[in-house]
Amino acid sequence: MTLVHGTQVHGVDVDTETRCSHYDTERDVIAIRFPCCDEFYPCYRCHDAVADHPREAWPEIKRAAEAVLCGVCGAELMIAEYLACNSQCPECDAGFNPGCAEHYELYFEG
Repeated sequence: MTLVHGTQVHGVDVDTETRCSHYDTERDVIAIRFPCCDEFYPCYRCHDAVADHPREAWPEIKRAAEAVLCGVCGAELMIAEYLACNSQCPECDAGFNPGCAEHYELYFEG
């Protein structure tokens, strides 16, 4: 577990901006709170590696949940806000990895 702007982020080799051993480019700076455990992880692989339960994706009706943490500024974004942000933090303008969109179905239903 690593503290990122005062928020606990679980995973494998997580740094102070949420990068992990699986995704560690300059733009890999988000963590997602999983609905199954209410804990932040940088990626689904980290959840699978350290959680003691199967991961769950956020249901589409929960788009207003604050479930995405910006590792640069610490802002907690609503799912809808994150999905619409064009891979850039709406609070600090940090760039997020646009490749994350390829895995959205693992995190967000619909």
